[in-house]
Amino acid sequence: MRLPYRNKRAALLWVTLCVFAVTMVIFKISELRPTCFFRDEQVSAMIRDEKYVVGSDQKMYAYNREMPLIFIGGVPRSGTTLMRAMLDAHPDVRCGQETRVIPRLLQLRSHWLKSEKESLRLQEAGITKEVMNSAIAQFCLEIIAKHGEPAPRLCNKDPLTLKMGSYVIELFPNAKFLFMVRDGRATVHSIISRKVTITGFDLRSYRQCLTKWNHAIEVMHEQCKEIGRERCMMVYYEQLVLHPEEWMKKILKFLDVPWNESVLHHEEFINKPNGVSLSKVERSSDQVIKPVNLEALSKWVGNIPEDVVRDMADIAPMLSILGYDPYANPPDYGKPDSWVQDNTSKVRANQKLWENRAKEILERQEEDDGSDDDAVEGGENKISEQIADDGGNGKNIHHGKT
Repeated sequence: MRLPYRNKRAALLWVTLCVFAVTMVIFKISELRPTCFFRDEQVSAMIRDEKYVVGSDQKMYAYNREMPLIFIGGVPRSGTTLMRAMLDAHPDVRCGQETRVIPRLLQLRSHWLKSEKESLRLQEAGITKEVMNSAIAQFCLEIIAKHGEPAPRLCNKDPLTLKMGSYVIELFPNAKFLFMVRDGRATVHSIISRKVTITGFDLRSYRQCLTKWNHAIEVMHEQCKEIGRERCMMVYYEQLVLHPEEWMKKILKFLDVPWNESVLHHEEFINKPNGVSLSKVERSSDQVIKPVNLEALSKWVGNIPEDVVRDMADIAPMLSILGYDPYANPPDYGKPDSWVQDNTSKVRANQKLWENRAKEILERQEEDDGSDDDAVEGGENKISEQIADDGGNGKNIHHGKT
């Protein structure tokens, strides 16, 4: 009788252990919630918007479509490089060099939508507006977040992006634009004198280039108005150069970025860790290594043909709309702050020194055809007028993005 009793006890013990083991397995499964068992969690993981990058400081920086991105736009040679350099000097902001791919993608999307055949093909393929917007936004976000060091505030400086500004705001509803505006005569003289090749611009003709400038700035001006003052701020290059502290305080307030003196001294952060990284191929890099100065303000005066000067108001009506006097040669942009005047005197007195420093920092960028500034086009399927960027002048210091 004792043997069967022991067998019963053993059997009961095994049953108890099995029940306990199964219970623990079920508990663990419910705790871990593997996606193969929980469909809702799988979907949630697939559509999760927030992603992270780890900085050199070992901090994790989140990025998503709702973040307050900063975009710098404008016609190239209008001060966009100076603007991004001054922002890059701020410890909380990272703009970095032009990505060039973002405006091309946005222009490609515009090209598709303008074509009835392409639009139909996309619809038939199930590529709805929502699908395309999500894909384009994620692509742009990955580029902006990962093409440089992470920072609390991310900024993009692809000037032509503003031509599609309202769409950019649709993708990133909390983003803001800085619209760099410069006297079109100065912009065109810079394009021609520095041989910046731009599709559609005839570098042999001031008249033709001014006409092209007028069209480009008009499109951007309309986009900025459509976006609204809460999302797009016009920044006049001349006023930024004449009164850097006043204007940078306005700009940082508009962007909800705390004030930091470093934005007035961007030249001290050139190519330093978490500072202002310069490109060897962007046309303004040799100018932006200098402190903020007045050298570029009126270089155009006396270089534009007389017949073009005479017809300026008709050739470029946007000059008057933007507040410039088309008949003023030279124009009165205003009186500079004393320290900016001092910077200008020092730069002019040490031209050779700055030339050597430019060669040293940029390692003497190779001569090319300006292909980096050309538009993307392909016969009938012209995508856009891709342009280079402006040559502003500026200052710097030293820090890390925190």
